[in-house]
Amino acid sequence: MLMLNKTERDPPSFILNGIPGLEDVHIWISFPFCSMYVVAMAGNCGLLYLIYCEDSLHKPMYYFLAMLSLTDLIMCSSTVPKALSIFWLHLKKISFDGCLIQMFFVHTFTGMESGVLMLMALDRYVAICYPLHYSTILTNPVIAKAGLSTFLRGVLLIIPFPFLTKRLPYCRGNIIPHTYCDHMSVAKLSCGNIKVNAIYGLIVALLIGGFDILCITVSYTMILRAVVSLSSAEARRKAFSTCTAHICAIVFSYSPAFFSFFSHRFGGHTIPPSCHIIMANIYLLLPPTMNPVVYGVKTKQIRDCVSGILSGSKNTKSQ
Repeated sequence: MLMLNKTERDPPSFILNGIPGLEDVHIWISFPFCSMYVVAMAGNCGLLYLIYCEDSLHKPMYYFLAMLSLTDLIMCSSTVPKALSIFWLHLKKISFDGCLIQMFFVHTFTGMESGVLMLMALDRYVAICYPLHYSTILTNPVIAKAGLSTFLRGVLLIIPFPFLTKRLPYCRGNIIPHTYCDHMSVAKLSCGNIKVNAIYGLIVALLIGGFDILCITVSYTMILRAVVSLSSAEARRKAFSTCTAHICAIVFSYSPAFFSFFSHRFGGHTIPPSCHIIMANIYLLLPPTMNPVVYGVKTKQIRDCVSGILSGSKNTKSQ
């Protein structure tokens, strides 16, 4: 009897079932997943290398971009390798503790992604509204403290998730209809009361997502006012062009998040589960894939550095 109770409360492992209803085409779904993951890894590692090596990129905007790239690398690497092992090798089993660790990393670094996008919006606000004081306001210590605060916010708010999940008794099987261990996907396997999990999850979403979206909205409202007040059309175009890459990053990050959030609450019975799972994966994979591409295309300094490296005339730390 004691053994049975322990099994119910602390299951040895879970089975990640991939994308429900699409098991027969897992192998085909894996190809875009793998391609996006390779682009994300190469692009973000390339950006980190450029920012580290090129003296011309040692500026606040690119330090925040380096934070975003590092966050993206960890975020997609916490889920995609396991998803590919499910699709290719049918390795669906994950230990209970491994599931909790994956849950922590997924939610911490999605929160970190949102926080870094908010910091980048504040960076653009200072650069456009206070250009003469830009370098004195955003000093290296300030940037380091802002990045650390964003990381600690994510850790402190997310660390209760594994503990809230671990306390639950499990007696509804161990099959998770997902490609990774999401907080509520695991909690729903419990036969206990998960109201605390649901309420705390919503509070965290509001504290992280709600606060960051508010700061981004206020920042861009102030930026828009400053840009509109500029005298020449060329000055307005040049000022706003420095924000286009960041706006694209916001769209790529928040669009899948909003779709998942509202579809779960208002379209749960009309949208098939496979669509929810695919969008949840796109939410974690699209920003890391597209951010380096967008910044590489839209940011002149990065294009110049890449051209310089390709032509052999690079200005690196080693020189």
